[in-house]
Formats: sequence, C-alpha cells, structure tokens
Amino acid sequence: MSAGSILGRIGAALLLAPLVGCSQGDPSPRWAGFGGDADRGAILIGRESCGDCHVIPGVEGAAGQVGPPLTQFARRTMVAGLLPNTPDNLVRWLKNPQAVTPGNAMPNADLTDQQARDIAAYLYQLK
Repeated sequence: MSAGSILGRIGAALLLAPLVGCSQGDPSPRWAGFGGDADRGAILIGRESCGDCHVIPGVEGAAGQVGPPLTQFARRTMVAGLLPNTPDNLVRWLKNPQAVTPGNAMPNADLTDQQARDIAAYLYQLK
C-alpha cells in the first residue's frame, strides 16, 4: 500500500470520525436531565388514551387516526407544527395544548409537570 493511499484512508477516517455513533435526531444529549421517566410515560400514555387519536409505537392499541402519528417523534424539529421541539415546549403542549393553540383538537389532559415530563421522555425514545 502506498503512502498516499494510507494518508488518504487516515484523512477519510478523521473526517468521518465525528459522525460515528451519531444518528439524525438522536435526542440523548439534547433531552438529558429534564427529569422524565419513559416507563411511567408509557403507562400514562395508555391511561390517558392518547392512542385513541395517535399512532404511538410500543403502546398497545395506539392506532388512532385523528392526530398525527407520533412515530420517530425524537427526530421532529417542531411540536404541533408550532413550537421548537424542546422538552419545555413539549411539556407546555402536553399540559395545556389549548393555551398554545385555542380550538385545536388536542384536549387538555390535566397532567402534572412530572406526568408531562414522563410522557415526553417516552416520546423522545421514538427515533
């Protein structure tokens, strides 16, 4: 193998190294530490009947067609098409969607801050 070939391979490896292990929409660094529990979130999603309106992967019977499917939610840039997809905005939307967009189809579920963070933690696992 020539020196030029070796240098070319090293250069390519150095250019690609920052991309290894990163996936588009990987939420782990962005959402880390906001205090949600995805397991509790999954239970709440079922209890609040979110699947009556949304398709939600991993939630039994969540095949609703009223709201948008929540597949790959972590990759989305917006919440409800209006707010940047951040934990604070998602919690705000989950707690009181009518305050964000009056008259929209998403009902207020009277969630606590913790419950909304738990649901958000589950949704942020959907990559």
